[in-house]
Amino acid sequence: MSEPPPDRLSVNPNSPYYDEAVLARGVGIRFKGAEKTNVEEYCVSEGWVRLSAGKALDRAGNPMTVKLKGAVEPYFREEPAEA
Repeated sequence: MSEPPPDRLSVNPNSPYYDEAVLARGVGIRFKGAEKTNVEEYCVSEGWVRLSAGKALDRAGNPMTVKLKGAVEPYFREEPAEA
C-alpha cells in the first residue's frame, strides 16, 4: 500500500515544509473537489492552500499568494520506483 503525501508541503526551498524528494514524485492537489496546478503550499490538517496569484511577485522575488480555506486532498501522481 502506498504512503499518503505529507500533511503539509511547500514548493519554496526556504520553507521548513519543503521536501525535494516528495516533490520529485509529483504531488497533485484537489481543493474543494477541483484540480489545482498553482499551489505554492498546503496543509491538510488546517484545511488551507496557498495559491500563486498570477505572475505578480513580491519585493523578494517570490510569487504573491492567496490563502484559501476548504477541503484539501493531496495525492501522488506517480507511484514510487521499486528499489
